[in-house]
Amino acid sequence: GYHIREAGATAVQELAFTLADGIAYVEEGVRRGMDVDSFAPRLSFFFDVHNDFFEEIAKFRAARRIWARVLKERFNAKDPRSMMLRTHAQTAGVSLTAQQPYNNVVRTTLQALAAVLGGTQSLHTNSLDETYALPTEEAVRIALRTQQIIAHESGVVSTVDPFGGSYFVETLTNEVERQALEYIRRIDEMGGMLRAIDKGYPQREIVDSAYRYQKQVEKKEKIIVGVNDFVIEEKRSIEILRISKEVEERQRKRLADVKIKRDSKKVAAALKDLRRACDTKENLMPHVLNVVREYGTVGEVVEVFKTVFGTYKDPGHY
Repeated sequence: GYHIREAGATAVQELAFTLADGIAYVEEGVRRGMDVDSFAPRLSFFFDVHNDFFEEIAKFRAARRIWARVLKERFNAKDPRSMMLRTHAQTAGVSLTAQQPYNNVVRTTLQALAAVLGGTQSLHTNSLDETYALPTEEAVRIALRTQQIIAHESGVVSTVDPFGGSYFVETLTNEVERQALEYIRRIDEMGGMLRAIDKGYPQREIVDSAYRYQKQVEKKEKIIVGVNDFVIEEKRSIEILRISKEVEERQRKRLADVKIKRDSKKVAAALKDLRRACDTKENLMPHVLNVVREYGTVGEVVEVFKTVFGTYKDPGHY
């Protein structure tokens, strides 16, 4: 869900496409003969949290309702844990600005608060300098303290679903749910999420949404503080993290040492076995694990996949 939103999806699209992905996973597990209650309790989700405070709270609330109903009614789950939507959330990287970067602390705080009020199980708060580089230790500390202040000083964690019963949030939750279910219905009609992706459907929807958003910013129908309004003359006033060349050199040496010390015959045999399995209907994960246990690299595994399956091209050509 996070990457769907970062690509320009709306809250409703993020919700619908993320849950449609989840439905596709459950369908495949059931198709392969697994009991839904044997694996559904271990599924978890990952959502973005953007700037529209109440919409984000409604999104999390709608997500839990939809997922519970889908697992119970569509997949006949019996274990209550199968119906729980467990989710991690990350504040919106795409909302951060290079201009007036300290404003990002405020954005991150509002987004983190919305995630907590919406009921996320875990949370990642972005740092103020992430539009420039990987964050400095000081910026990371502020991001961490943002969570800790919400957790220990605000009192909002003492109540489950604190907006439950709010006329506005309940109405908004219903509307977000209705729109997301409409997307899911369309995806079902196409034959599921994999078929929809093959047709380029979610990709087109996201690109259209990103385009509309950008036009709104350009016309100042949406205000981005410090970007298209409240602009000031400024020089970059923050320190940014610079990774030393030594880090790369040290990692290259470690990789070279591993390749010298590993048993190259065992690696080659494991890669050959993986290559063979690619031509069957076998689950590839055990074969991938065999490769990495012999200290085969991710790159070597990917190279096998590329040889057999080729390189994926997005049918939407976006």
